Amino acid sequence: MNLGKWLGLSSFIISCYILWEIRQVLLLVFTAVVFATALNRLVKWLKKFKIRRNFAIVIIVIGIIFLSILFGWLVVPPFLDQFQKLLALFPNVWERLRTNLILLSETQSRFDWLPPPPSLNDLLTRLQPLLTDIFANFFTVFSNSLLIILQLIFICFLTITMVMAPKKYRYLFLKLFPSFYRKRGEEILTLSEVALGNWLTGVTINCLFIGTLSGLGLLVLQVKLVLVHALLAGLLNFIPNVGPATSVVFPLMVALLDEPWKIWAILIWYFIIQNIESYWLTPTVMAKQVSLLPAVTLMAQIFFARTFGILGLLLALPLAVVAKTWIEEVLFKDILDPWDSIV
Repeated sequence: MNLGKWLGLSSFIISCYILWEIRQVLLLVFTAVVFATALNRLVKWLKKFKIRRNFAIVIIVIGIIFLSILFGWLVVPPFLDQFQKLLALFPNVWERLRTNLILLSETQSRFDWLPPPPSLNDLLTRLQPLLTDIFANFFTVFSNSLLIILQLIFICFLTITMVMAPKKYRYLFLKLFPSFYRKRGEEILTLSEVALGNWLTGVTINCLFIGTLSGLGLLVLQVKLVLVHALLAGLLNFIPNVGPATSVVFPLMVALLDEPWKIWAILIWYFIIQNIESYWLTPTVMAKQVSLLPAVTLMAQIFFARTFGILGLLLALPLAVVAKTWIEEVLFKDILDPWDSIV
């Protein structure tokens, strides 16, 4: 290779190293892009009513602030109250579960080989190193409350600026491509925006659907702390695989202390909800949503959680949606599909 190629390779390696070092900042930028995509879709909807873009942005921002205040006034206080009560049930739930396991091992001889379940204090002692590592890793990313506030301000600022002048940021991003590929890059960027917007719409409908049905079912079964269970079911559904499995644990805890027969009723109801969501909601209401295979979704969650931490786990799906679009368009359509003609 000549000197120019060596310089190009060196620049590429240095650029990759710099991007890796600032990956947390890039993830915050991507978070702002996700929010900006959602707001931009609302802005485009308002523009259909002959409303100017800047005025539409003001309307949306005021609406978000109003809804946030209303949500914080009506929903957050009872949610926090019920959530504290739920956390207070943990010791009682563990002791009840431990007692049932001991009775099961005493009455059923085939379970004699199982070790006796530890007490709550023994369990906390054994889990202490793991909990310490988890919190240590968590605070390496979010070191203190001030940093969290600064990150939120940074995301909000980027979101508003991107929504106000999206074309300028698109132009700046496209300057990173070679001149012969910029037109194609703009097409892929548009496809990525559409895919991300469809995913946001789909996941919002999905979370509302899951949260509403979960709350109605638990209300009929007279399970206590319905509000916290319904909100957690809706919010945790944002994280596939992990979220739905986690959300069912909390009502099961309450049912264990209340009436154990409700455990089976809750499991059956949540199973019905997931099947309705999988076989009816996804194919009909979310037909335009980017579909990802379950194995691909799980691998994306593991990869992004390992690379970026907790925020990477939360953003695994939008990252996977955008990555899928670029891989399909660049790798498959532009490189692999015309391979015969190139050779």
